[in-house]
Amino acid sequence: MEKDQTDNTAHAPAVRLAFRVSYLGSRFYGSQMQAAHRTVEGEFVAACQRLSLFDDWRKAGFLSAGRTDRGVHACGQVIAFSTEAADRARTVINTQLPPDLWCSEYADVSPEFHPRYDAKSRTYRYYFSNSLHDPAAMNRVAQHFLGSHNFTNFARVKDKNPYRNILAARVGVEDGFVFFEVTAGSFLWHQVRCMASALLLVGNEDADEDSIARLLEADALRPLQPAPAEGLILWDTDCGVAWTPVTAEGQSGAFMDHLVRHHALMEKVCRVLKTSQF
Repeated sequence: MEKDQTDNTAHAPAVRLAFRVSYLGSRFYGSQMQAAHRTVEGEFVAACQRLSLFDDWRKAGFLSAGRTDRGVHACGQVIAFSTEAADRARTVINTQLPPDLWCSEYADVSPEFHPRYDAKSRTYRYYFSNSLHDPAAMNRVAQHFLGSHNFTNFARVKDKNPYRNILAARVGVEDGFVFFEVTAGSFLWHQVRCMASALLLVGNEDADEDSIARLLEADALRPLQPAPAEGLILWDTDCGVAWTPVTAEGQSGAFMDHLVRHHALMEKVCRVLKTSQF
């Protein structure tokens, strides 16, 4: 008897995918999934379920490379999951994501890939809104962060090991904005924002150039107040994978276009108010 061909309709094998993810953090209550709040992970899982990429995010091994706080942005977050509908995920994921969350690249990875534990380094950028007196001094003192240090005075340590190894640190200027860029294997809670606060004091000439070295060497004091979250971007997560661009088809740019126009309008209004004579 000839075998019934319908018996061969087995499910496609599951493929593990990693996505390089960007988001505007202003309207998210952080990245980590929370039942009562809008989060990056929550929106991403909901989009995957609408596309029938998986039913249970836990069984799919849905994982992020790390957490970002409320208001923090990203252009280099990494999210991974396993799915039997890999082609669908690669081509139309952005059609179901909200306008302030999108995938820019993807990679097929090993079944064991874990974006957090496989991350070799993470890079953050902090953009300062202030007009700073001495960015060059900030860049000089940022070099004190290089190497392994006790960051108790620059973070909310709690029960974590306070030592972190900083691989790169610099202060630069881009489009009129001063930024602080720092790379490490991992960071403590609020560490980058507290580092930015210390640099801001130097840039505003409210602290001398030895202040950061003293804080790194000092006994535990009250940690610095972290700089505002809206200036911080998770710039890159190096997981050692080769990325392929995600198609832009179906991705709405209306929200970002609206923001650009809105901020341009606000800049115009501020210039008018500043120069008006009453």
